[in-house]
Amino acid sequence: MFIDNGLSVVKEKKLSVLEMGLGTGLNAFITLLEAKKRQLNIDYVGIEAYPVLQEELEQLNFVKALEVPDQQRNFNKIHTCSWEKVCRLTDHFSILKKQKDFRDVMDMDCFDLIYFDAFGARVQPELWTETVFRSMFNALRAEGILVTYAAKGSVRRAMLAVGFRVERLPGPPGKREMLRAIKPGIAQTS
Repeated sequence: MFIDNGLSVVKEKKLSVLEMGLGTGLNAFITLLEAKKRQLNIDYVGIEAYPVLQEELEQLNFVKALEVPDQQRNFNKIHTCSWEKVCRLTDHFSILKKQKDFRDVMDMDCFDLIYFDAFGARVQPELWTETVFRSMFNALRAEGILVTYAAKGSVRRAMLAVGFRVERLPGPPGKREMLRAIKPGIAQTS
């Protein structure tokens, strides 16, 4: 759903993607596959405060589930490349993994797209605040997009309060809705 409601909407062929919650690397991996398929050049930044353990990674079967056995090496490299260092995985995709808290993101006008994949507001309410969404708003370029599986009213209100235009979209299986937030472009003067 991040691809359909985020990556597919961005018009640029060269773009920067920020994932808040790198976790198992599934979103990064699917984005890598889409970069090749769509001939996009993607610089991907994944933020994760608590990296997945090697034992947990060994149990994942994303390559098999997605039926891309020729991509096992790239999936592995997402997890084995060094933190805090850009790693070029393909001609179309590079990744920079940063181990830090979401609240420590201070980028300004850097990203075209944010996948906001934090644990839900009930589990980690401190990540779903106006303060965090203001950081996300600042990190996006004009007309940048943030997508999240969350659809809670308080999340939507926090996004609106910092200046996002917010859309409700059909959610993934098991969720009725998800949100897409867009940072408005610079107003044109005549």
